[in-house]
Amino acid sequence: MNQIEEKLKASISQAVEEAFGISFSAGEAAIEIPKDKSHGDYATNTAMRLAKVVKQNPRMIAETLVSKINKEAAGIERCEIAGPGFINFTMKSDSLSNVIKTVLEKKDEYGCSDTGKGIKINLEYVSANPTGDLHPGHARGAANGDACARLLKMAGFDVTREYYVNDAGNQIDNMGKSLQARYLQACGVECEMPEDGYHGPDLIHMAETLKAEYGESMAHKDKQETLEFFREKGLVMELDKLKRDLALFNVEFDVWTSERSIYARGLVERAVNTLIEQGMTYEAEGALWLKTTQFGDDKDRVLRRSNGAYTYLTPDIAYHLDKLDRGYDRLVNFFGADHHGYITRLKAAIQALGYASDKLDVDIIQMARMIKDGEEFKLSKRSGKSVALRDLIEEAGADAVRYFFASRAADTQMDFDIDMAKKQSNENPVYYAQYAHARMCSILSAASDIEIADSYELITHPKELALCRQLNEFSGVVADAAVTRMPHKMCNYIRALAQNFHSFYADCKVVDRDNLALSSQRLALVMAAKMTMKNALNSIGVSAPERM
Repeated sequence: MNQIEEKLKASISQAVEEAFGISFSAGEAAIEIPKDKSHGDYATNTAMRLAKVVKQNPRMIAETLVSKINKEAAGIERCEIAGPGFINFTMKSDSLSNVIKTVLEKKDEYGCSDTGKGIKINLEYVSANPTGDLHPGHARGAANGDACARLLKMAGFDVTREYYVNDAGNQIDNMGKSLQARYLQACGVECEMPEDGYHGPDLIHMAETLKAEYGESMAHKDKQETLEFFREKGLVMELDKLKRDLALFNVEFDVWTSERSIYARGLVERAVNTLIEQGMTYEAEGALWLKTTQFGDDKDRVLRRSNGAYTYLTPDIAYHLDKLDRGYDRLVNFFGADHHGYITRLKAAIQALGYASDKLDVDIIQMARMIKDGEEFKLSKRSGKSVALRDLIEEAGADAVRYFFASRAADTQMDFDIDMAKKQSNENPVYYAQYAHARMCSILSAASDIEIADSYELITHPKELALCRQLNEFSGVVADAAVTRMPHKMCNYIRALAQNFHSFYADCKVVDRDNLALSSQRLALVMAAKMTMKNALNSIGVSAPERM
């Protein structure tokens, strides 16, 4: 919420109490921005919400409230009643333009708030198996997860970004066997690829790297004896590649947790014993079952099979218990759409451990179709199966890929138009926004000899005030996008900010050496817009270039 909205809400709350003698908190006063700018800068439907309580016609309530609202304290130029009882507010110019001073004072901190009040939140995203290239689904998860982390930090949450490395399952064994086979082939030894092996060319390159380093020393040893070597080497090399690709994508993690470490530290046994002690398990058919149906699952789930092996769910339970033991107030996982059915059983397990279900939230990341030349584009020059993240970055650049993936709600299907992402025109939304920032920088550079004003009484043009209104909204959008974990709301804001700036620049001459007083104040507005645009782009992990 911005300062203008805070003042409006406080004034409405006070007016309700004075007029009707009822308690009405500022938080209950809904404020919105009218779509039609002729209806003013802000509006409220408070009169309609009070109709049942006050037992009066909403329009009569609105008239009473307008007579009681302290316009001076709220910075209101005029109030108008519209329709069945809406109250529209047109703000004084200085109440809108004061945002310039706020932005110039806060700089990189503009948009930050204490909305989160230091709540400790753990975000786990991507967590792709280290067995091959990251694909568009992983890229979409990375873009949204990292943007959420940035927004939550700006909104005052204590955020940890975590990657869970699935390094204890059959897929790692198959990767090790595949790498072993490729190494033996590179050494001239006949060897068939395993039935469930990985056939991507990255393993061929890794095998050649191992041959260059170790020669043929592993080629004539027992395959079973050397399997662990290839498994470990493959895991390290795949993880290194994965981290390099994420770094290219401007995505970093604070914590990397290994599934094997969960076993090695005895956390799996501890979690199972905790569930047994709490009476949440039973034995049947030689297996150990978890009573997930008590918490809404469609059937109980096996924790330990009759052969003594744990199921996929069990180390996941241990992992989430470990995160809770680390003191996080909330856990958030970003899952691919193919894991949708897994959510209920995982939340049931959290409750079986004694925690509330809302300790864990799971956001679904839908896949994206890659479109090129108007057609779906699937093939990757690296794996031959799907487009790799590195391919996308090479084609369109990390900024465009991140912006496009963040610009749509993560749980909706989307088409990623590679050709559009590469366009250097206003059709491309990220180019449009970055060009606006570059233009702001260019204007300020060209007028570097003109002092930036610290008062803004000349900022009265409708396009100037529209831009000020947009700047005022930034903190509220950051908080809303963070709390709802919807970075696309920030992309919507960025587009609107760019539109307002370009519109302002078209109608208002910024550098006028015959009117330095006005130029000085308009340059301050441009400076504030530049800082806000940079902060907005940074909040979704996109750069703000000074030249284009």
